[in-house]
Amino acid sequence: MSAKLNVNIDHIATIREARKIREPDPVTGATLAELAGCHGITAHLREDRRHIQERDVRLLRGIVTTHLNLEVAPTPEMIQLTIDVQPDMVTLVSDDREEVTTEGGLNVAAHIDELSKAVAAFKNNDIAVSVFVNPDTDQVKAAKKIGADMVEFHSGHFANAFELGSAAEVDRELAAIQDMTILARKYGLRVRAGRGLNYRNVDYIAKIEGIEELTIGHSIIGRAVFTGMEKAVKEMLDLLR
Repeated sequence: MSAKLNVNIDHIATIREARKIREPDPVTGATLAELAGCHGITAHLREDRRHIQERDVRLLRGIVTTHLNLEVAPTPEMIQLTIDVQPDMVTLVSDDREEVTTEGGLNVAAHIDELSKAVAAFKNNDIAVSVFVNPDTDQVKAAKKIGADMVEFHSGHFANAFELGSAAEVDRELAAIQDMTILARKYGLRVRAGRGLNYRNVDYIAKIEGIEELTIGHSIIGRAVFTGMEKAVKEMLDLLR
């Protein structure tokens, strides 16, 4: 079975926030992506509100008919907001205000106690929990320990190696994701992957047995600028198939 496609709409909001006006509307983008056949929608509500806004998240909850995944940092504010919004799934991520995009996975192993409490709060409210982590043994084990339902592996290092590195670097990063997928599934965790995936490199990750969903945003939104959202999503779905 091919991996499912979850479309991250953050960068529609990035374009909008460049002018601080009402368009383009990421909520409209989510609807178009669903009509094109994607399997879910992701939005990252950052603490500095640099792109997605709380208004977007609440509207998305009302209109998304597939699967809404909300990415947030595990702070008290974001935990409570997520519970209020009731997405289908929350993905806990690191949130550095200085980074352009999420540069690394959440260090779950270093925050077992507080993350266990956050996971319990979400599950008590029927929200599935994913953690965005680097493909690392300690992080996978920690994800299991805190009670997460799934892991999303940071594929950005693979993507960077694919664009700028050597074949050996690509193989090393790919092997890490493959090995950690096997380990995660051994622990009963479902597996996703995301960051840096595009129309040139996605097939390498999509072919890994055990990865059930890919989260892709920037590449699809970038292509949609030229081709429209429907075509951009369908072309990515064709690659996954």
